[in-house]
Amino acid sequence: MVKQKKITLLVAAVLIVALLVVAAVIGRENGLEGTFWSLMPPVIAIGLALITKEVFSSLLVGIISGAMIYSRFSFAGTIDAVINNGLIESVQGGAGIFIFLVELGIVVALVNKTGAASAFGKWAEKNIKSRVGALLATFALGVLIFIDDYFNCLTVGSVMSPITDSKKISRVKLAYLIDATAAPVCMIAPISSWAAAVSSYVDPEVAGMSGLQLFVKAIPFNFYSLLTLVFIIALSVMCFDYGKMSEFEIKAQEGDLGILENTKEEAVNNSKALLWDVLIPIILLIIICVVALIYVGGFFDSTGDFYHDFIGSFGNTDATVGLPWGGFISLVLIIVYLIIRGLVSFDSAMKAVPEGFIAMVPAILILTFASSLKNITNLLGSDDFVKSIMNSAENLQSLLPAVIFVIAAFIAFATGTSWGTFGILIPIVLNVFDFGDPLLFIGISACLAGAVCGDHCSPISDTTIMASAGARCNHVDHVSTQLPYSMTVAAISFVMFIIAGFVKSAWICLPISVILTVGTLFVIKYLVNRKKA
Repeated sequence: MVKQKKITLLVAAVLIVALLVVAAVIGRENGLEGTFWSLMPPVIAIGLALITKEVFSSLLVGIISGAMIYSRFSFAGTIDAVINNGLIESVQGGAGIFIFLVELGIVVALVNKTGAASAFGKWAEKNIKSRVGALLATFALGVLIFIDDYFNCLTVGSVMSPITDSKKISRVKLAYLIDATAAPVCMIAPISSWAAAVSSYVDPEVAGMSGLQLFVKAIPFNFYSLLTLVFIIALSVMCFDYGKMSEFEIKAQEGDLGILENTKEEAVNNSKALLWDVLIPIILLIIICVVALIYVGGFFDSTGDFYHDFIGSFGNTDATVGLPWGGFISLVLIIVYLIIRGLVSFDSAMKAVPEGFIAMVPAILILTFASSLKNITNLLGSDDFVKSIMNSAENLQSLLPAVIFVIAAFIAFATGTSWGTFGILIPIVLNVFDFGDPLLFIGISACLAGAVCGDHCSPISDTTIMASAGARCNHVDHVSTQLPYSMTVAAISFVMFIIAGFVKSAWICLPISVILTVGTLFVIKYLVNRKKA
């Protein structure tokens, strides 16, 4: 096995070097910006991550490859692109999210010190009797936290891990549930940071309506997001798994839950700790983060355009500012609450600060590298390349939603960003379809659904990374176990976008899509059971 892995790595290294040599020859004169070569760096990073199961070095190789192509293989230019355009810009742009990650890590460390997690686990054992109940409870919490995907990933993981652990559900299965109720749920919630992001890319004059109105009209055709929720419920009720996920679930039944070694913590028992000592910090976090988000969006600003307009202030907010605001205020109040309750001392609370930071270091590093790779890909003009593909497919009007879905999924998978995909495709889609044409809404839905799908599958996606961090499992294991499930829903969604392009009615398409999803799972379960027999 080790020998085979070494041979695979050697072949991959030779291929990468060969590709770079070809790129050097072709791009020597005119450069490779705006061509299919612009997507080569993320493809290299993703391929290496899946082969080596080591994400840091894979991302770094992808970043350096992209920087070499961008600088036309100049040594000084490559280093400049890696440091300035890649790492420094990603740290500056992601500073707010990094702060929020650390704040959430500290909250988790604090709650663990109180023994409240054990109290919550005991309550769960009494009230959640089965694996199905634990899976559906995790799903329900993920749906309820629809405000922001980052917030969803880390909150659901910290709250539900004691419950899923008690029912011997693997951490990679928990990571899938977190990931599948993060971006997909935010993508169909009008009051979310994702709705705000989509709205910001819509030109009302071109669309004939506001960005938020267009977002709402696109929801019924967002097959990937809607069917992911149907898929989770059906899979949980039918009590089976397939692909690599089934291997991890078998190990979990034997006691190996797949928790990262450096994140394992001994359960703290404290007779004073109550169920509410877990719930109150989480409720505080949710309420204060929502208030902070609308504050940043101008809700309390009497001179602004969004004064006392809740939806408007959400559309104007900046999650990278609002979430750190909410996280900081929540953290202070949680520390005060836990000290008053006598569950932690001030010294113990302060020790949780570096502990929470250390727990989030892997996620912060991966996010930094993934963002750097996205920056390098942008420098190579990937948006121009996609625009040229879309223009060449303009004749296939009824099939365009399916084409848009595939292109959006590929871009999001390769770049690891849904929001970047929106920025590239939404203006193009608005110009492809006529105003008032039902295909406009289906095309926008296809763009949004494909972006979520690609983001959901990508090892370099920020939400995928944070789902792993929230569940505290190996990141590559999470990606490899999630991929068969995501691809199943993606295949069904692709078929539905073909149908929707001709039928153009959500009332007809949605029931068909639900039946198709449940029917597909019954067929897969039959084939899995037949293989075992």
